[in-house]
Amino acid sequence: MSVHNQPQEGASEPGWKTVWWEEDEQGAAVCLVDQSVLPQAVVSLHLRHEQQVADAITTLKVRGAPAIGVTAAFGMALAVCRFVQEHEGTALTIVEIMAHLRAAGKLLGRTRPTAVNLFWAIERMLQRAEQVTQQSLSPQQLARLLRDEALAIAAEDVAACLSMGTLGASLIKDGDILLTHCNAGALATAGLGTALAPIYVAHRAGKQVHVFVDETRPVLQGARLTAWELQQEQIPLTLITDNMAGHFMRSGGINAVFVGADRIAANGDVANKIGTYSVAVLAHAHAIPFYVVAPCSTIDLAIPSGDHIPIEQRNPEEVSAVRGAQVAPVGVRVANPAFDVTPHQYVTAIITEKGIARPPYDVSLGQICSEHNTI
Repeated sequence: MSVHNQPQEGASEPGWKTVWWEEDEQGAAVCLVDQSVLPQAVVSLHLRHEQQVADAITTLKVRGAPAIGVTAAFGMALAVCRFVQEHEGTALTIVEIMAHLRAAGKLLGRTRPTAVNLFWAIERMLQRAEQVTQQSLSPQQLARLLRDEALAIAAEDVAACLSMGTLGASLIKDGDILLTHCNAGALATAGLGTALAPIYVAHRAGKQVHVFVDETRPVLQGARLTAWELQQEQIPLTLITDNMAGHFMRSGGINAVFVGADRIAANGDVANKIGTYSVAVLAHAHAIPFYVVAPCSTIDLAIPSGDHIPIEQRNPEEVSAVRGAQVAPVGVRVANPAFDVTPHQYVTAIITEKGIARPPYDVSLGQICSEHNTI
């Protein structure tokens, strides 16, 4: 896989793809950059079974809420394309295909519980299929329809990233020093990213910016992924450990914090990568704006507050070992929540593709989502 160091000015995507769809003589494939091996290697995966797609989501070969949603949509389409291809020449019914599609949805839905984009994409694919079940479609036509719906979800994400980037860039001044936590860039989406998109747009417009990148323990998405992305874009950065953020907020001249989100409750509480809450509190203490950047599909108006957001608990070995090297005593008790919830009072604004929401979020988020075709 080739990586281009300088994407074209004004491009809505980076010089590489995170997740994409391919078809060849073997059939359909969901293709991914394997994020578990970055930055040491850039490896493309070609997944030809929905179980492989589910495993890739679970094992963080693909991660980031929008990218997970796009991948799940492709996984649903793949499940039907594969099923139809395997039963070519038989009297396959739409009822049988729908049963297989629902099973694929359950499989993919069990992978990661916090990112609402996953469930939004699965539900959208199911609804699209159900809309046409009364039509006289052949199995091949239904498979193509679902493929096209998944491609539409991916294209919408590309457009949403560019819109969020443009809106967010208006909040960045020339010469700003910014801080970000985890990875919410192109690797987390099908396009430019969420939290990094405003930085990319500002940089391409000629604004001078410098980004402090939290390493993001325990899986090091900041050190491995965000730092790699910013290098590809030739944006100046400084990598720091998570517990250095307060020091640099006090003495490093940081002007704003940009983070992504995996789920946003109706009141503006934000679930994001573990450690985000600490960064938000520190930003508040230092009067630094704290911006959350996420598409409307990440907003879950059915959940009144962050107290109702399920928090994924991951393998303790992610904490007790670093990239396979044991750093803690064997047998020590480990806690490893993958996300935390930042209360809305610490959030300066939420940047979506439809506009910038500001407090009170229970009003502004509802207004923005009413203009968005949510499921």
